[in-house]
Amino acid sequence: MLRLRQVAVVAADRDAITARLHDAFGLDVAYHDPHIEQLDLVNAVIPVGDQFLEVIAPTKEGTTADRFRQRQGGDAGYMLIFQTDDHAAHRAAVDQLGVRVVADYSAEGFTNMQLHPADTGGTFFEIDQQEGDDAWHPAGRDWQRAVRTDVVIGITAVMVRCHDPEAVARRWGELLLRTPTTDGAGACHLDTDDAVVHFVPTPPDTREGIEQVTLTAADPDAAGAHVDIAGVRFELA
Repeated sequence: MLRLRQVAVVAADRDAITARLHDAFGLDVAYHDPHIEQLDLVNAVIPVGDQFLEVIAPTKEGTTADRFRQRQGGDAGYMLIFQTDDHAAHRAAVDQLGVRVVADYSAEGFTNMQLHPADTGGTFFEIDQQEGDDAWHPAGRDWQRAVRTDVVIGITAVMVRCHDPEAVARRWGELLLRTPTTDGAGACHLDTDDAVVHFVPTPPDTREGIEQVTLTAADPDAAGAHVDIAGVRFELA
């Protein structure tokens, strides 16, 4: 099993971005993680069906998130979080390929590893394993109370800008244990069990990163609508 479980953006103002996500998609915050405050960060985790958007905001200059935001030129897509049922297999691939693990926030029932984007290409991503069918440690204990599906019901795709999409897709495929597919014109995609990650070309003088997040609309007639929030294009499908 491999799912795209969470997509994070980094922003200067957490509450302003969560308000925009609420206004655009009717989404509510489930959890503010108090543990990341010691990292000079605040966040908001927002259910989209049984997947999640996360807004991360640095409270101090010089943090990893702050430096990432500055390099991107402002608010931006930040991280993709995948859920697996065989974390050990992915960790073996990480170790074999010499990919650096930059953070490990494992907890009881939850196994985590965040990978260095210089070793993966594209953007930050992490691979997690969670015990419990309804549990998701990053979203707190009672995230289900905040689920709102009047407008959107899930996350179906993410588009990642890359200087070399084929190389990035190949490396992600090696780490996620999935085989990417070439789309033509330099683009590739990689399927999870519930979503697809598209790797698209970007010029050498631009930053790699998350370009677009596609959300499943509760009303099919809303497909095609889009809004830009936190430097990311959110599109309905």
